[in-house]
Amino acid sequence: MNMEKIIHGMMSTMNSVKPPRMTALRELHEAETGNFSILIGTILSARTKDETTTKAVKMLFSKYKTPKELANAKVKDIEKIIRSIGFYHVKSRRIIEVSKIIDSKYSGIVPDTLDELIQLPGVGRKTANCVLVYAFDKPAIPVDIHVHRISNRLGLVNTKSPEETELVLMKKIPKKYWIKINDTFVMYGQNICKPINPMCNVCKIKKNCKYYIENNI
Repeated sequence: MNMEKIIHGMMSTMNSVKPPRMTALRELHEAETGNFSILIGTILSARTKDETTTKAVKMLFSKYKTPKELANAKVKDIEKIIRSIGFYHVKSRRIIEVSKIIDSKYSGIVPDTLDELIQLPGVGRKTANCVLVYAFDKPAIPVDIHVHRISNRLGLVNTKSPEETELVLMKKIPKKYWIKINDTFVMYGQNICKPINPMCNVCKIKKNCKYYIENNI
């Protein structure tokens, strides 16, 4: 099954059940909040529900408009704003560190290469790839738990880690589809292909799904 059919089948399934809510990063992208807010939003989104991330980012940037302002903020003030976010103590310090680097080293401009992004504190490949996709519309494959799980269930990959999954997908999938993978797979993982009790009964790509076939659902 090619990627175009997979993406189309996923969107068709979700719309037939209930049109899905946009992911937090897609929402930031559509709102054209700027590359810096997407970078910070991506850092905050780790292990946090999308709705919580969206609210926290809006509150944060209603007070701090630029990397310089956020770089000069006090940790305790940031903690008060993002306390609903998972690991908010660590993330408060981290986003201030990142803001200082963006302000001083990059003159307030978020870098747009993987190599530069992963040098920032707390920014791994997934976060960096998310910034490339959602902030810069650059082809990349951010692999989170949803992308990793669904890729294995479909049989696109047979991997043990998100890092492995990213590398295999990059080899197997035409570059023109990369930018759509994270957004579509994450929504599908949140709404249909859940970790426990996936909704195989409504899935329109199940006939080509390794998980469905092997489990005789």
